[in-house]
Amino acid sequence: MTLRGAVALVTGGAKRVGRAVALALAARGASVAITYRSSAAEADQLVRSLRRRRVRALAGRADHTDVAQIRAAVRAVERTLGPIDLLINSASNFYPTPLATVTEAQWDDLQQVNLRAPFFFAQAVAPGMRRRRRGKIINLADVSAFSPWPSYLPYCTAKAGVIALTRGLAKALAPHIQVNAIAPGPILPPPGLSRAERRRALANTLLKRWGSPDDIAHTVLYLAEGTDFVTGQVIAVDGGRLLA
Repeated sequence: MTLRGAVALVTGGAKRVGRAVALALAARGASVAITYRSSAAEADQLVRSLRRRRVRALAGRADHTDVAQIRAAVRAVERTLGPIDLLINSASNFYPTPLATVTEAQWDDLQQVNLRAPFFFAQAVAPGMRRRRRGKIINLADVSAFSPWPSYLPYCTAKAGVIALTRGLAKALAPHIQVNAIAPGPILPPPGLSRAERRRALANTLLKRWGSPDDIAHTVLYLAEGTDFVTGQVIAVDGGRLLA
């Protein structure tokens, strides 16, 4: 796939990793749409910045727990920018959920945003990609899908589901659509992470340092533009976390 002239949708693209991905795609010549749930100011700032660079850009609010809003967001992008060639499922939420205190609402929230939303975004873009016989979907998983954290089990379970979803979509959408996942490790310390938890995160990597959102963005570029012969795979971008 050539990104110049392509249309990319990055869910959760207003901040952190999603923002880095949106910027990287725009730099390669793609038109970029992002969704956000509550980061309106950040989304507006990003879109204005991209438009100043003569990039066709769009931001739309979508509650990622509401399937109707997911479908409406896809329709809005395609009406404004054109058919979606590349979907990056980056939207995520993350917070501690100790086993003894997990509520149904927390479980549902983490499953809906981290697993159900990527499925329904993929479902919404797939028919058009199939008609055009081209398209790519890249899901953001997490290394915790392979080695779950006891105090974040609903989140880890959802991210493990993202890996199964990626492999299933790769089969369901072959041969013309490639579907892959990226499993970040310690890229950005999440809000609220204690100093001791940060030290442990670094100690548990081979490279002994935090990664950058740009490390994820570069991997997205590889899967989007660097190859059309990879599908159903999960690339860990984790500084060696899974081996440590």
